[in-house]
Amino acid sequence: MKRFIEGVDRSQGTLFPDRLEDWIGDDNAVRVVDVFVDELDLCVLGFGRVAPRATGRPSYHPSVLLKLYIYGYLNRVQSSRRLEREAGRNVEVMWLTGRLVPDHKTIADFRKDNGPAIRKVCARFVALCRRLELFADACVAIDGSKFKAVNSRDKNFTRAKMKRRMEQIEESVDRYLQHLDSADRQEPSLARTTKTDRLADKIATLKEEMQRLEELEIRMLGIPDRQISLTDPDARSMATSGRGSGIVGYNVQAAVDTKHHLIVAHEVTNVGTDRAQLSAMAKQTKAALETDKLDVVADRGYFSSLEILACDEDGITVTLPKPLTSGAAAKGRFGKQDFVYLAEDDVYRCPAGERLVYHYTNQERGLTLRRYWTTACRSCAIKHQCTTGKERRITRWEHEHILEDVQQRLDEHPEMMRTRRETVEHPFGTIKYWMGYTHFQMKTLKRVATEMALHVLAYNLKRVINIMGIRPLIAAMMAA
Repeated sequence: MKRFIEGVDRSQGTLFPDRLEDWIGDDNAVRVVDVFVDELDLCVLGFGRVAPRATGRPSYHPSVLLKLYIYGYLNRVQSSRRLEREAGRNVEVMWLTGRLVPDHKTIADFRKDNGPAIRKVCARFVALCRRLELFADACVAIDGSKFKAVNSRDKNFTRAKMKRRMEQIEESVDRYLQHLDSADRQEPSLARTTKTDRLADKIATLKEEMQRLEELEIRMLGIPDRQISLTDPDARSMATSGRGSGIVGYNVQAAVDTKHHLIVAHEVTNVGTDRAQLSAMAKQTKAALETDKLDVVADRGYFSSLEILACDEDGITVTLPKPLTSGAAAKGRFGKQDFVYLAEDDVYRCPAGERLVYHYTNQERGLTLRRYWTTACRSCAIKHQCTTGKERRITRWEHEHILEDVQQRLDEHPEMMRTRRETVEHPFGTIKYWMGYTHFQMKTLKRVATEMALHVLAYNLKRVINIMGIRPLIAAMMAA
């Protein structure tokens, strides 16, 4: 091996440092994890076994296991078995845990049993970022993303999927019965007997599957959303952006700071749409930032009149586009945006210059709606561009001015949609990359929420390290 860079002989004696401390540099991120956990009051946060028991085998202190998990999620090591291996061979983990090597069950049980406390740790780091004045702008982008659960699509059933599967089984049974009749008409032989037995076994298997599906259907009818998942009972089938695609998983909501792209607040839900999530996420973010006013930008999937009203009443300014759902506009006719509301006269002016006056008020889907129209439509020259009925009617919500303010903000600042995209898409993409193809490893909503909190904590921790540097961050944590 001459003319190559050569290593030392494996039998040669070495002079490694006597202390683990000498292996860990001052700029190593593991020191941030150590200081952060040591500054926490684990008893107040709700961790179990902070106070040791007087009898029995001694347990690991929660701080040791918490440090191990935070380090693992920072380095894309989420499995309890992999964390056990790292504790026995990784010098950084040895330094962090004092060369303790908990078994994988102890590690897994810690995450399972301390879910609420771990989620509070994530919130504590957000509070630390607030004290470090990293959220000075009080402006966030809110979005949701679908994450895969530990549940395949074949193990999830909706009413439509159940019906389709039963129809497939019935078709298969009919086809096998036809083949069986055809085989019975043949001359007796060993081949015919084998074929007949094979077809009979297939029919019996399909009938057992049909019986199982009928039992599942009865269970499914007792669930409010008429959906059942066999592996993870809380996971739900959700549509994704691709046509005809979807996953069985969870919808993770996140509010991301527009300045430093830190996740201020997050929530794991099993509701496939974002329509009803805006006000809850905005209020949670406002509480986390401890601010009186908050600017929120979101996409059109969050547009809901009642949600926007709830935000406005709480001092939250929302900017988001309205969904393009007008059937008239899709067919090339005038949309509601082409009608101008004149507040001083309480009338609408149509594209032809006519005034649509108020006629009556009614309740619809919990909204108080005012109706406007004019009889001049019948003789209007451009009526074919407006409506196919006798007259064009305009509906106005009693809080319509709030929606108009939202649209005005969007018209004045169209760049906010690009800001939203650049802000909130990055954290989701990064976390999914860290998770790997399978995304979540745990089952049920509460445990998945714990797993997501660790991912968010790891993401925020790495972001702050990149923003501030390791030594200044350690100094700030010890001073805070």
